[in-house]
Amino acid sequence: MTTIADFKVTTNRGEPLDLAEKQGKVLLVVNTASKCGFTPQYDGLEKLYESYKDRGFEVLGFPCNQFGHQEPGDADEIAQFCKVNFGVTFPLMAKVDVNGGDASPLYDWMKKEAPGLMGSKAIKWNFTKFLIDREGNVVRRYAPTDKPEAIAKDIEKLL
Repeated sequence: MTTIADFKVTTNRGEPLDLAEKQGKVLLVVNTASKCGFTPQYDGLEKLYESYKDRGFEVLGFPCNQFGHQEPGDADEIAQFCKVNFGVTFPLMAKVDVNGGDASPLYDWMKKEAPGLMGSKAIKWNFTKFLIDREGNVVRRYAPTDKPEAIAKDIEKLL
């Protein structure tokens, strides 16, 4: 059975990251954007990370420019924006596609494991969130409109 540990991604510094290193942690994987109406969710994501990181929780942000070209910057610009405007300290990855032929294999897998409304596999917009348990399984998919603080109770159940 496939788990998140079977995937490798690239950090925003261009370094490879084997997600097997995250085995044993509860993860919230989010496609992010700096110029979106949901961008203020960075605040809530950072608060979740700060609240639970010492208990084995991590947020992984995956910048994506597929929705309204709302993430036009390069890795340094994105990291700087997130740090300055929202105090983000959780890990940011390299920019990815979440839909289409060039979609990240990680996103293809998560979409299959937790389809959206009416079985839709496509990511509809920025700040779609996937909650991953300590065993590396997708537990739930959250819509962009689901605020990070509303996910806290689900995170606590897995910790």
